[in-house]
Amino acid sequence: MKNRTELSLYVPEPSGRPGDEPDFSNVALQDAGEQRCPDTLTPEIELRDMPYGLIRVLDDEGKAVGPWTPDLPADHLLRGLDAMVRTRIFDDRMFRANRQGKTSFYMKSSGEEAIGAAQSLCLGERDMCFPTYRILSWLMARDYPMTALGNQIFSNAEDPLKGRQMPVLYSARDYGFYSISGNLGSRLGHAVGWAMASAYRHDDSIALGYVGEGTTAEGNVHEALTFAGVYRPPVILCVTNNQWAISSFSGIAGGNRTTFAAKALAYGIPGLRVDGNDFLAIHAATNWARERALGNKGATLIELVTYRASAHSSSDDPTRYRPKNEDKAWPLGDPIERLKQHLIVRGDMTEDDYRELYEDCEKRVRASIREAEAIGTLGQSKPSVKAMFEQVFKEPDWRQIEQRREVGY
Repeated sequence: MKNRTELSLYVPEPSGRPGDEPDFSNVALQDAGEQRCPDTLTPEIELRDMPYGLIRVLDDEGKAVGPWTPDLPADHLLRGLDAMVRTRIFDDRMFRANRQGKTSFYMKSSGEEAIGAAQSLCLGERDMCFPTYRILSWLMARDYPMTALGNQIFSNAEDPLKGRQMPVLYSARDYGFYSISGNLGSRLGHAVGWAMASAYRHDDSIALGYVGEGTTAEGNVHEALTFAGVYRPPVILCVTNNQWAISSFSGIAGGNRTTFAAKALAYGIPGLRVDGNDFLAIHAATNWARERALGNKGATLIELVTYRASAHSSSDDPTRYRPKNEDKAWPLGDPIERLKQHLIVRGDMTEDDYRELYEDCEKRVRASIREAEAIGTLGQSKPSVKAMFEQVFKEPDWRQIEQRREVGY
């Protein structure tokens, strides 16, 4: 008893705070091409090393190396780059619009553009994405009208969601994009349920769901994983590990103890850990998981290792909790620059071509936002009041009828 250590509570601390030098030595990395690529129908028990590696395809010179290299044509990669560039330009302009009082709220995707774009182009038209924040590039890759995005963000009279959602909580069923929810983690269970229904109907479409790494501490994430492990639905579950959940770092959710991909082991499903700033690696890993799901082997959990380069939202100031220029020190680089470099190395693009693509994206974004602003920005133009009574009940009861009469509808 005399030699027993006194108990103490362990409270995780990030590797750096404001004033410190950025330090990512705690992030387990692996060289491009090193991680093995097993057959998609490999039994889960033979895949239990996978959550501890890192699937990377693009090396430091922009070359695609290793067994995960996907065979993607130039036009496919260019579509992805176009979507990523438009997302970044759109984000920058809408963030400025927020500062000008034209919208109440905004969230940028900076540093995470490859995730939505690659997975959107990888999955089929009838597959369904259950998103979290910063997946705008999914919609860009499927050419969702940017004017409609602007209308939703400005909450104006042409808002496709009729004012029922906060800005950036998009929903676009025809584009395979379920609504975003501010109730974190809820969409993972919905993705599993949707996939279970697909399997029950003997359909051939799959679901993809997202949570941030901080949200893995929520109970409904574990409920979703339990159902995914037990019923083996055709679903891909993604943890976007961007190192920060608002002002708390990934260690608060256990990220400094093991990988988030390793959570899959407890539920008997494969876990993959992927370079989230590598368009090719994301595409390859997503396709692997999709083929496995379509082979009736069930769910896959994918941890996408990336970095949130900007503030959590327009209401956040990251300089108060993390080192200055930490985004510049992120060892996996910028996803747009890496895909651009790869296309140049392949001979499918020159610097002049990229400059032309960027200018074209800028022109399209500017024109779309101008159209949305002409309809109205925050407070200048609103959806009809009657919209709040519509699509609520199949048959309105007397209370709803009375309420509509009171407001003149």
